[in-house]
Amino acid sequence: MSLVSNLPLSQRVQRMSESETLKMAQMARELKAQGHNVINLSIGEPDFDTPAHIKEAAKQALDEGFTKYTPVPGIPELREAISTKFKRDNGLDYSPAQIVVSNGAKQSLANIFLSILDEGDEVLVLAPYWVSYSEIIKLAGGVPVILYAGFDQDYKVPAAAVAQAITPRTKALLFSSPCNPTGSVYTATELEAIAKVLGPHEQIYVVADEIYEYINFTGKHASIGTFPEVKERTITVNGFSKGFAMTGWRLGYMGAPKVIADACNKVQGQITSGANSFSQKAAAYALLADMTPTHQMREAFLQRRDMVIGLLEKIPGMKVNLPQGAFYIFPDISELFGKSDGKTTIHNANDFCDYVLMEGHVAVVSGSAFGADECFRLSYAASEAELRTAIERIGNMVARLH
Repeated sequence: MSLVSNLPLSQRVQRMSESETLKMAQMARELKAQGHNVINLSIGEPDFDTPAHIKEAAKQALDEGFTKYTPVPGIPELREAISTKFKRDNGLDYSPAQIVVSNGAKQSLANIFLSILDEGDEVLVLAPYWVSYSEIIKLAGGVPVILYAGFDQDYKVPAAAVAQAITPRTKALLFSSPCNPTGSVYTATELEAIAKVLGPHEQIYVVADEIYEYINFTGKHASIGTFPEVKERTITVNGFSKGFAMTGWRLGYMGAPKVIADACNKVQGQITSGANSFSQKAAAYALLADMTPTHQMREAFLQRRDMVIGLLEKIPGMKVNLPQGAFYIFPDISELFGKSDGKTTIHNANDFCDYVLMEGHVAVVSGSAFGADECFRLSYAASEAELRTAIERIGNMVARLH
């Protein structure tokens, strides 16, 4: 008899929730393996290939034998390129010594919170929020304090709500802009108001997740780290997966006060050490090379956004805003709660997403994973044909509900 089921696990891992986005993607793959024609709109992954010139840079690095261990915080060439990019695109002045390259932006976030949180420290999380934020904070011993903004606020938390939530235990504020899951973009005016609220609270760090920076339809990305009230306390997280279609390359980075960068370097040195060697060479080239493919991806996403919104707005019971970045739509479907097709009753967004997947063979993610029980997330990082078919299926599923 196997004793594996009786082996103990840590309380830490037992308290941790599974990533809902990865869970839905796995369920979609399993249904597909059973022969069903499943359209997967659950994963935040560009459907474009990595631009050819970036792949060529990686091939060249391989051919030149650049295959050994790298420095923990990243190769000097890449940290210099990131420093240049921060100044050029964001008006942020992080020296190479203030930059740490990691195995994806997710690891950057884990490094940060393992470095700054003690047991019971609070982190203000602007919600809706990316699915892993709260779990990473809890893993580091912190307490996520969720500040929620709904559809009527364009899913953006106002500075006044931030001011009310600050306590002596508040250690950091965390948000993404452009936002995953909503696609909302905080304006410079909105970020400045938050910076002014945080200004007198010198113990509070600001962690700004800007991974979707290049998929921004407003014409101008704003970084909270440019405001003098929080400039010396802002940690800016970014990466290559979204703007350069480099998801599988696993490269993220952060710019931070030197003491935080050194701490993250220390943490990473005990967990993974340096990131992939030839990926870093390619990334350094990508940041300083022709950005035309990135701009073309952004324009394609914008066209898809407008198409998807037009289709979703025709489905009764869906409230859809106009996201200004990323590649997600986050409809409010609370009007559908309590309705049934005779077999399935939709009590919440979880029920709706299960219903759409099992009956309509479209994978989307419940808003409950992002702190918004009345919504679901749809990624439009898919072909126009797939998107049209998927939304037609969703519409057919909704039409059965009474």
